Amino acid sequence: QVQLVESGGGLVQPGGSLRLSCAASGTRFSINDMGWYRQAPGKQRELVATITSGGSSNYAVSVKGRFTISRDNAKNTVYLQMNSLKPEDTAVYYCKVKIGWGVYWGQGTQVTVSS
Repeated sequence: QVQLVESGGGLVQPGGSLRLSCAASGTRFSINDMGWYRQAPGKQRELVATITSGGSSNYAVSVKGRFTISRDNAKNTVYLQMNSLKPEDTAVYYCKVKIGWGVYWGQGTQVTVSS
């Protein structure tokens, strides 16, 4: 059974940085797309960034230039480097992976940007 374990969330001041990680286990198959989504209180879950198995990435306009998504295929892990964080980046961040026909979500990690 596929499991996703996220880490790296926390409290950071505006302008600070955090790096999120999401490690997938329990699969013998190659992982296709990997991505990060976030959900702020009272808002719908939204896409932050995605990356294909070939390394092509896509970003939400609100994070472009500040966030960088990357992956280590040997470790089945996707990362999100978040720089120049703003209070509006505060949310629960979820990783999502596609393996064959299946879509899997992590449990979420809280990111709070506040002084």
